[in-house]
Formats: sequence, structure tokens, C-alpha cells
Amino acid sequence: MERIGFVGIGLMGHGIAKNLLAKGYPLAFRVHRNRDNLDDLLAAGAIEVKDTRALVEASDIVFFCVTGSPQVEQIVDGDSGLLASARPGLLVVDCSTSEPGSTARIRADFAARGVEYVDAPLARTPKEAEEGRLNTMVGATDATFARLQPVLKAFCENVIHVGPPGHGHVLKLINNFLALAIATSTAEAFAIAAASGLPLRKLHEVVSAGGVNSGVFQMIAGKAIEGDLTGMKFSIANGRKDMSYYTHLTESQGIVSYMGEAVHQSLVQAAALGLGGRFMPSLLEAQEKLNGIPIVPR
Repeated sequence: MERIGFVGIGLMGHGIAKNLLAKGYPLAFRVHRNRDNLDDLLAAGAIEVKDTRALVEASDIVFFCVTGSPQVEQIVDGDSGLLASARPGLLVVDCSTSEPGSTARIRADFAARGVEYVDAPLARTPKEAEEGRLNTMVGATDATFARLQPVLKAFCENVIHVGPPGHGHVLKLINNFLALAIATSTAEAFAIAAASGLPLRKLHEVVSAGGVNSGVFQMIAGKAIEGDLTGMKFSIANGRKDMSYYTHLTESQGIVSYMGEAVHQSLVQAAALGLGGRFMPSLLEAQEKLNGIPIVPR
């Protein structure tokens, strides 16, 4: 069994680590701040190490699952970072949603030390992470994917090799753009429905019965009609971050991105209204503030 090192035991990382342990993989982890969700992992046989060098010594593959590129770069760079401690033959896997340009630079730095760097960002939510039913899109060579696939199947329902290194993060940003476009347009649709006096339940009923329906629509709208804004456990601040990466990507490729910029600015605006720390369905609260109308039943 491959020995696994892990950095980033948060909402998603806890479920990943739990399922790796359940499948018999030896697991060592390094914790920065939050210690609230470690007891069951330690009871299952996980080992806590004191620093990055000890993590590398205990691992064949190091995973990290953090917020984005600034956090990834903090883990990788510097005298006490993963790059300085890495040894030839180590495999490093970034499950975060990261910026492709940063990923390319980090991959080149690791390659110079004989280390492969794989982008394997995740889809779905902390619920599926706990259930071992995440999706992952993997950017890697064929040989590295063959080595990594059995490990990823320990916590993923769908493991998709999307192409060479780098393609995982590109596809993740495109996937998130589509999801966040549905989320922001759903909030706007609820606002015009409420302003027009149209019952929100009828809007939900009609969309649910037709081709416009989607999993994201249901996560935003399904519970919101009952006054529950926790249906999509993904923060507005994270959405804003992902869309900033997406718009950087479109700019780097010279692609016109009216929709991407509109979605990005909708999330920037919601965060500016003080809602960044709330889940995505609170885009409905942003619409309430912007338009001065009640939308969500209280």
C-alpha cells in the first residue's frame, strides 16, 4: 500500500483522509490550525507529524486539499516547504482548486527535483467526501495516473483522467464556471419572480420538471423556498476566488468572457455586501439587499 501524507484536513479533507484510512492506506498528516475533526482519524490509525520534512519521510504520495493557490504556494515554497523537503520519486497531488499558471510553475519546480506534481481537483461537496463519493479530474501522464488511480478510488466515485498535467485545474475552473453561472442566474430569477408576485414554489416546480433543471438549481432553490440557505455548502468567497481564476484563464487564452465576468462580479458584489462567508444560496440575500425586496421566507 502506498503511504499517504496529507495536508488540509478541513471540510473536504476530513472525508478524504477518513476514506483513505478505511481502505487500509497508512496516513500521516500535518495540522496548521483546526484540531476539531482529528479524533476519529487518530483513532483509525492516522499519525500526526511535526513538520513537512517528517511528512515527506513518512509518505510515498503527499496530498493537499486547501482553498487555492496562495495556500498551495505556502505549503510548497520556502525553507520549510514541501519543495525543499521533497525527494526523487515522491508523488505530490494537489486536490485544491488552483490557478493553472501557478500550477505550471510549481510543477516545473518539482520536476527539477525528480518529483511528479499532479493536479486532481475535486467536485461535489463535503457530504460526498465523507461518503467516499467525490469526483476528481486528473491531469497526469498515463503512467502516473495508473499508479494514482487505485488511491483516488478510495475516496472518489468517479476518477477521470482528463489529460496531461495541468488539464485537471483547467477543467475544474470550467466546471465551476458553469455551476456558478447557474447559481447566480437562479438568484436573479428568484428576485424577478418575487418582485412580480410569482409564487416561488411554482417557479421551482416548473424548472424542476423541465430541461433547465440541474443539481445546482436544486441546491440553491430546493431548500430556499423553505427559508433554508444551506443547500449548497460552498461559500460565496470561494466562488469569487474560483471565478477570479477562471477570468484570469480566459484572459490568458484571449477568450472573450462576458458571462464569466458577469458571474465573477455578481460574487464580488455579494461578498462586498458582507455575505462572503455564507453559503452560495445566500446569493438570494444579496438580491434582497440590492433590490429592497423580500425573497426568502423567514
